[in-house]
This record gives sequence, C-alpha cells and structure tokens, in this order.
Amino acid sequence: MFGIHDFLMFVASGLLLSITPGQDVLYIVGRGASQGSKAGMVAALGVGTGCLVHITAATLGLSALIATSATVFTVIKIIGAAYLLYMGVSILRSAKPAAVDAYACTITSSTPSTNLVTIWRQGFLCNALNPKVALFFLAFLPQFIDPTSTQTNMAFLTLGVVFSINGTLVCLLYGICAGRLAAKINPAGHLAAWSKRLAGCVFLGLGLRLALSERG
Repeated sequence: MFGIHDFLMFVASGLLLSITPGQDVLYIVGRGASQGSKAGMVAALGVGTGCLVHITAATLGLSALIATSATVFTVIKIIGAAYLLYMGVSILRSAKPAAVDAYACTITSSTPSTNLVTIWRQGFLCNALNPKVALFFLAFLPQFIDPTSTQTNMAFLTLGVVFSINGTLVCLLYGICAGRLAAKINPAGHLAAWSKRLAGCVFLGLGLRLALSERG
C-alpha cells in the first residue's frame, strides 16, 4: 500500500527505537516520578502530539529543507536548545517543598509546572523543537518506501502516524510505570523534589548538547 514494504520490520524497529530512553522519555519519566502517573501520561501525549509536527514536515518535504539548509537547522536548533534550558531552570526553581498527596505522589502546590496543560505543552515543544527528530524521520522512513512509488507522501504520512502511535503507547507505559514506582518506593512523596531537581539538571544538559550538536 502506497509503496510501503517490510511493514512488520518497520513496526518492530520503531518499537525498539521508542523503548530506547532519550530526551522525550527522560521528560516523561521525570514528570511521572515527581507528579504521578497522570502527569506522566499527559507528558507522553504531549510528546506524541509533537511527533505529529515532524510527520507533517516529512510529508510536506520540510524535513528535507532542514537537512539541506544549515541556517534553518541552526535557527530551529537554537530555539529548541533555549527552550530545553528554560525548562531545566524552571523545573529546578520549582523543586521546593510542597504539599504532596501521600497516595498518588502528586504535588499539590500551585506552581505552573504542576498544571497538566503546561506539562502537555512542554512535552509537545520538547519534541517539536528538536530538529534531530525531523532528520531522523527523513533518514528512517524512506528505508521502507519504494522510491518509484507515486504516492510517497501518503507513505510518509502512514508510516509516520504508525510510528507516532506506537511510540506514544510506549511513552504512556513509561509515564504510568514511573508514577506507580515512585508512589510505591516513596509513598510519602519526598522523592518528588529530588526527581524534579534531577529532571532539571538533565534538561540543562540536553539543552547544552542540542546547542552544540551538528546536523550529522
């Protein structure tokens, strides 16, 4: 269909890639561990929605522009790195004592970082503003598309959506498990502040790494 071949291999490869911890998984696990499974799931949905931006870009050929234009790549990279650094600082600043639900391990302070809409938006931007993800789709998806097909756009879209759905399911599991494990290990919720501090440091590191990265 649409010139797609080796579909089962594509699904298996995509699942293996999704299981491998990366920037998005670190964010999801951090939210789940510090604010509970619900926050982890919302973070996963945000990341999955951000993935749709790259799928659309690949379908429209915008990913190719990012790959060939050093200027476009650099602009997106700087924006993405700046946002990651901002997230890191924000998370570190919010990592302070707060009232915690002893059963759900959910921080009940009114800081913006505990708002589910904010968590979703951060997950979305964390993925959408990473040009490396766009380049990944551009390099990965064509391996499963017949170059002679006249419906390559539909093939890109189909494979991208399948990859996104599978990846989101994996990420949801990460978020749920992180929340439940944190609640079981540390039911009093004292782990939450340390989880947020660790997540903040991780995002500062990811922001610096993205800022110093090359197109490759």
